[in-house]
Amino acid sequence: MKKLMLGLFLLGLTTQVYAQGSETFPAVYIVHNYKYLSDVNSKEAAMPVEELHLKVSDFNVKELDIYADEYDLYEVYFVIPEGKILASYDSESNLLRTIERYKNINLPESVLESVSTRFPNWAISKNAYLVNYHNSGKLKKLYKLTLENGNKRIKIKVDDNGDFL
Repeated sequence: MKKLMLGLFLLGLTTQVYAQGSETFPAVYIVHNYKYLSDVNSKEAAMPVEELHLKVSDFNVKELDIYADEYDLYEVYFVIPEGKILASYDSESNLLRTIERYKNINLPESVLESVSTRFPNWAISKNAYLVNYHNSGKLKKLYKLTLENGNKRIKIKVDDNGDFL
């Protein structure tokens, strides 16, 4: 009888242990400004740039301490060590425009190939990536590069396709 009671007790404990198993679900992001993400993100964007773009697109002005219905425009500044974004939102958290600047990020292959073809013996010493976005569909992406060859330096501008400006 003792063995039967002990067996039932252990069986009861094992079913509870299996019932408490945990499952992990993938993270779900609610994107308020998907148009912004589809416009500014490229396949070759650097990781810090993509992460900051996600923060800007998911931002909700209604969660701000200073939120009030009477204001029509909110300007929010996002900063990471690699760059910064000044974003303008309306009172419904719709992104209106951004001004973005990133320093010394990984450049896309199209830019690297274009520069190495036109300036074969030059090395890129500094770079800045600039993005101006407007919700009307106006988008401008620009790379400002400093090239060095020995003690010579030149500055060039290239768009995201690798075309020189």
